[in-house]
Amino acid sequence: MRHMTKALLLMAALGVAACTNADRFSGDAGAGMFDANAGANAGIIPGSANDPASPAYFSQTVGDRVLFAVDQSTLGPEAQNTLNGQAQWLLTNSDYLAVIEGHADEQGTREYNLALGARRANSVMEYLISRGVPASRLKFVSYGKERPIEICSEEACYAKNRRAVTIISSGGLTS
Repeated sequence: MRHMTKALLLMAALGVAACTNADRFSGDAGAGMFDANAGANAGIIPGSANDPASPAYFSQTVGDRVLFAVDQSTLGPEAQNTLNGQAQWLLTNSDYLAVIEGHADEQGTREYNLALGARRANSVMEYLISRGVPASRLKFVSYGKERPIEICSEEACYAKNRRAVTIISSGGLTS
């Protein structure tokens, strides 16, 4: 008998809760989550990759890296296209700062690759500045060959490691 009373009370509570919004399935403007006119931000999860103001969106949709040819720091058309998107994102989201990391493949000396990574990162930074991003919001660092994303002695790996990566952060830049 005791379990039956609990079950009846639970069912009554669920029944009352289900009846709190009689119009919940109608197409009226006041229907809440079923409203087709809920606005441009419907379905956007703040901070996720589908939020245009988030760093996740920047890295996954805009693109956070550009690639370079062997021993080069000049930007090709594909890199410029990616950087145009980065510049637009940074101009729209002015509360974020960027650190551009320059990288190289494993070929060559440590010193040479640090200098090459610096040239690559500086090339990206200068391009972003030319597109209107304030220099005060940008900083670059070179890792040379010290942080590969692919480890093998083949051109396919080398090509992925010849890159500059733009890292987004909020707050002040540190020295």
